[in-house]
Formats: sequence, structure tokens, C-alpha cells
Amino acid sequence: MNVDRLILILGDHLDPRHPALMDMDPARDLCVMIEAHSEAEIVWSHKQRIALFLSAMRHFAAELQERGLPLLYRRLEPGRRMSLTQQLDEILTEQCPRELVCARPGTWALREEIRSLCSKYDVQFREIEDHRFLFPQEVFDNWAGGRKQYRMELWYRHVRSRSGILMDGDQPRGGRWNYDSENRKSFSRAGPGWLPEPVLFPPDTITEEIFALVEREFPQHPGALQHFSWPVTAAQAEEALQDFLRHRLPSFGAFQDATWPGEVWLYHSRLSAAMNLGLLDPRRVIAAAIAELDAGKAPLAAVEGFVRQILGWREYVRGIYWREMPGYLESNALRAAQPLPSFYWTGDTEMACLRDVLRRTLDFAYAHHIERLMVTGLFALLLGVRPVALHEWYLAIYVDAVEWVELPNVLGMSQYADGGMLASKPYVASGQYLQRMGGHCQRCPYQPQQAAGAQACPFSTLYWDFLQRHATKFAQHPRTALQWRNLQRKSAAELAEIRVRAAELRERYTHA
Repeated sequence: MNVDRLILILGDHLDPRHPALMDMDPARDLCVMIEAHSEAEIVWSHKQRIALFLSAMRHFAAELQERGLPLLYRRLEPGRRMSLTQQLDEILTEQCPRELVCARPGTWALREEIRSLCSKYDVQFREIEDHRFLFPQEVFDNWAGGRKQYRMELWYRHVRSRSGILMDGDQPRGGRWNYDSENRKSFSRAGPGWLPEPVLFPPDTITEEIFALVEREFPQHPGALQHFSWPVTAAQAEEALQDFLRHRLPSFGAFQDATWPGEVWLYHSRLSAAMNLGLLDPRRVIAAAIAELDAGKAPLAAVEGFVRQILGWREYVRGIYWREMPGYLESNALRAAQPLPSFYWTGDTEMACLRDVLRRTLDFAYAHHIERLMVTGLFALLLGVRPVALHEWYLAIYVDAVEWVELPNVLGMSQYADGGMLASKPYVASGQYLQRMGGHCQRCPYQPQQAAGAQACPFSTLYWDFLQRHATKFAQHPRTALQWRNLQRKSAAELAEIRVRAAELRERYTHA
């Protein structure tokens, strides 16, 4: 059978308004969806991440069939361990299309593999605009111009002005571009108090089938399925959005950076996975949040902080990814070479903050951004973990991780591996920062105020060691000089003791 166009719908392109479906000719075109073992094994993916992709794909396939659209759906089968592109190779041979249509894949490598296959069979490859984003890549490229360093704040102001979002004419709504000073509160010693549970989505028949498949095909993969409650359809994603608007958005700004032991969601939205899969349009999310502001149900500081994550940061990291790949993957400006400690896969560590965040991550395949940046990411940065090793862990372990968003966040924001291209400084702090932002330290055997000795917090030891190791690079940096000047307050004997203790920790965690 020959078809005119193959419309390839990848697992993170599950947009009900997918542009290729809008002008599809059911008599001549064919939709293709492919499940493949390799997509879960490129990195050692969390069971919930595998289940979310496969369940959402099968739900989307059912919706396409209800719409009467022709669909070739290749399910993951025990005896067929072919990669996605190997299966696509077979399909191109069978169908002999004139053109393959696809929204831009979530990884540079997959995009190149698909282009290569099309070239092999002399099939035209047409990459269409991806509606999961507000701006095409060309907008970022034009803004970036000849810049060697990118700054999210400048990009954010540019796209707000361009789009008119949260603007009064040519001025930002409320007279300020951001409300960071109002959005960095921590909880009192009593903790966050009572919060309503977010809306959860019990597995239906399709998802239950996927659970059985995951346990059969990927039994040794990390994590568990018992807490799976993610939206797997566009209707569920909209319900999750409404729940966030009602119960969490008003306090999101003030407490977006706060953490607390045992608390998974706090005031965060749980919407990133749905947006990254295409189940929820970011335009819809932004408009809904602004509607709450207009109705007086949420303050400007909260709405602006939330919108900035989508309009600013999400579009920003996507732009950097596609502009800088494939070389970006090898970034390692600080020449970090430590292996990732094995306790990242188990949560078995005596450090209370890491233990809590890692175990919850393994249970829920989720942690909010400060826990990712300033707990798991910070420890890896201070320890000197090889950036690509940490990248592979983040990509494997979080349900909302797709390479275009995860890689710049880890290598650029978290690990400073790109040398300041994405973020202007390394985000480093001692255990005392963690003590201020959450309640873990009072449950930990280590003391955040101590940097040397048996009771010293490893974060604090490694922080002061990091400052020593990288003093030449950052002591004169305009945004970090104050931190590095604090080294002068410590005696030579103290600094030497810290170096010895840090070396002991690196040796211990190499074999952890």
C-alpha cells in the first residue's frame, strides 16, 4: 500500500490540535505511532515515566480512531525489541510515502535519525510548527543573534513585549517585570500547614494494561507505579489545571521556592508533564492564570511568577537546546569528573534532605524545581559529578523530562557546565541555605553551620571546598565575588581541614 503522507506522531506530540491533523486527508494520509523498548532504555527510565508516555499515547490513539483518522499503531511487543527508527524504517519500506510529516522531536539525535531515514528512501521530510510552544525557534535565534551568553530576564522581557502578555501598553503590568523579592518566602518552623491534595487520576483500563506491561518488560527499572496519578488525556490535563488555579496559584508565588520534608506537591502545579506531552496548551495555561488575576482570585506576584516559568523559562531553555546542540551535550566547563553516587538511585543516604527528596522522587517520579536545583543538583555540583551522568539521571527519573527541557536545565542552570551561557553564575550554597528553605536539617545528624569535622554537613564542606577549587575563575565575577570573598574569613588551617574532609567525601561517594 502506498500513501501520500505519513504523519508521525511521537510520544510527546499528543496535541489534539496537532497541525498535521488539521489538514489531513484520510483517503491519502496515514498517522503513525510507535512504541519501542529503546525509548525507555536510552536512559534507565523510571517506571512511572515509561507508563505515562505509553498510557498517554494509547489514549491519544483511541481518540484518533474515534475521530475516524487512519492510524498505524505499533505496540510494544515482547518479541520485537526494535528501536523507534528501526520500526520506522520498516514502515517507510512498506508504505512508500511521498512525504513524512512530523513536529520537531524532543531530542536532537532522534530528529537527525528521522531525517537520515527519509533521505535513505528519498522521502521528503517536512517538520511542522510545534504548537506546544508559543514561539518558533526562529524567534529565539533572531533574539540571540551573536550573543555568547544568554540571559533569561532579557528574553522574558522581549517575549512579554512581543506577545503583550502581562503588559499595559509598552510597560509591564504593575510596573515591574518580576516579583522575585516577594516570591522567596520559606515556611515557619511549623511547616506549610494543611494543603488540599491535588486532583489525582486513578488508572483506568488502558493505564492498568500499561502497568502490567511495564512490570513485565521493565522489571528492574527504578521507581514504583503505586503512586501513579498523572493526567493521561487532554481532558484530565484541563482538570488538573483548574485544580491548580483554585487551590495553589494564589500562594504559588510566595512559596514556590519553599520545601518541606515529606511534602511532594506543596503549591506547585503538576502541569509540566502534561504540557511537555502536548496534552495541555501553554497558551491556555497562561491565559487561565491571568484570568484568575483579572478576577481578583490570585495576586500579581503569584501569577507573574507562574507565567514566567512558561513564557520565559520554558521557551528559553528550548531555544538554547536547539541553537546549541549537538555540542551542548558535552559541556563541562568546570571539568567535573566524579561518578554519580549510587544513592541517587536508592535514596539510601544519611543526609536528610537528599534522602527525603530522592525517596520521594523514586516514589512519585517528581520533585519541584528548588529540590532539583538546590538539593539533588547542588550536591552533584559541589561534589563535582560529571555533568552528562547527572543529565542521564534527571532524564531517566522525572516524568516531565524530555531532553530539550531537561538538558539545558541540568547542564546550564544546575551544573554551570556550559560556562555561563545559560545562567550567569553557578548556583552554589552551603547547608545553611537548605536550613533556611526547608525543615530537613532538624532531622539530620549533620550540622549545616559546620564545614569540617565528623558532624559537618557535607553540603557545607563541599561548598567551601568548591569555593577554594574555583577561586581563580569566580573570585572577580561580578555576581559571585561576595561569596568568594567570604573565603578570606577562614584561616589557612580551617581551609586545609575542609579540603581534607572534602577529599574524604569524594572518595566515600565514589563508592557509595
